[in-house]
Amino acid sequence: MTNPSSDAQQVSAAVASLYDTYPFPPEPLLDEPPPGYNWRWNWVAAHNFCLGRKPDRDNIRILDAGCGTGVGTEYLVHLNPHADVTGIDLSAGALAVAKERCQRSGADRVEFHHLSLFDADQLPGEFDLINCVGVLHHTADPIRGIQTLARKLAPGGLMHIFVYGELGRWEIKLMQEAIALLQGEQRGNYRDGVQLGRQIFAALPEGNRIVKREKERWSLENQRDENFADMYVHPQEIDYSIDSLFELIDASGLEFLGFSNPRVWDIHRLLGSAPEVLQRVEHLTERQRYRLIELLDPDAATHYEFFLGRSPFVKSDWSSDAALLSAIPFRNPCMDGWDSRCLFNFDYQIVNLNEAEWKFLKLCDENQHKTVEQIAVEAALGIEQVRSLLNNQLILLAPAQENAS
Repeated sequence: MTNPSSDAQQVSAAVASLYDTYPFPPEPLLDEPPPGYNWRWNWVAAHNFCLGRKPDRDNIRILDAGCGTGVGTEYLVHLNPHADVTGIDLSAGALAVAKERCQRSGADRVEFHHLSLFDADQLPGEFDLINCVGVLHHTADPIRGIQTLARKLAPGGLMHIFVYGELGRWEIKLMQEAIALLQGEQRGNYRDGVQLGRQIFAALPEGNRIVKREKERWSLENQRDENFADMYVHPQEIDYSIDSLFELIDASGLEFLGFSNPRVWDIHRLLGSAPEVLQRVEHLTERQRYRLIELLDPDAATHYEFFLGRSPFVKSDWSSDAALLSAIPFRNPCMDGWDSRCLFNFDYQIVNLNEAEWKFLKLCDENQHKTVEQIAVEAALGIEQVRSLLNNQLILLAPAQENAS
């Protein structure tokens, strides 16, 4: 009978070998902070997205679980200037790149440990934000992995996770199996796998379904051998459906706070022109709605990115005018192009501000003790326009008494 622990060790060793051969992600190292932002890695923006309010502190502890070459770690340090950041990974080769990356860009509030996900219990203390992107699906036991991380999440903390979806990666799985079949005993020789995979793609007819999907979606990034290897010759990959995803989430013991790409999970983008069908959708549970969306749009279901949280935490409700007007407004830190009137919002969507909206945001920057009502009067902005700023996450709110304390 096979020893589960031994199997897990073999998988971890194979995965470490891949990333020692091809450190991933292969983004270039810079002698300055990385450009732009990913709001999911900004504690203030992520907290607002999940709980509808600005957090009451920003001197937090962050864990980048499976940090690879430190691309996300670097952002976590620069986007959270008062946080202490820890990165762990099972690949010594990838960690060496991560250390150099952060050193060169000035990301000096980070420490790295050569640990697998399953060894996170060895780290001292708890973390307010845990980032685990592209990692769980490459472990031998994702449930054990997410439970290990959940034990390290502080009360009120958030966990950001990214795992693969099976429907949108169908062609990738076919090519993975084809390469493995042809490699035979050579499997585990990742350079051979990359070379073989490229030879297969070059030989297949142009109209081949696998070739077409590669050209439509992945070919630009897969010009790099590191990306090609991560996608097509990985020794371990578990892909999810909505049903199996929520089995993983339920096993964590944490609360699901929502997908961080919510537009994908809006049924109206698919069935908005069919009100009779939408009436039937109303009778489905939330998880059934998610399943319906991925069944109707499988190409979009390449991955799931979402937040989990550990109670207790407070979700704010600003639906009443009284609550909104008495809150303290702050400008969302994730904007590109501010203080122009035409800018990119937290999700890199173009926003055009009118004069009153622009003035309101300027006043939020200049005086963080006034209420929404006071600033709205000064900026000549109506309450519905304030709600528009709030709904578009251009502003974050905190209760007045909390700000005073």
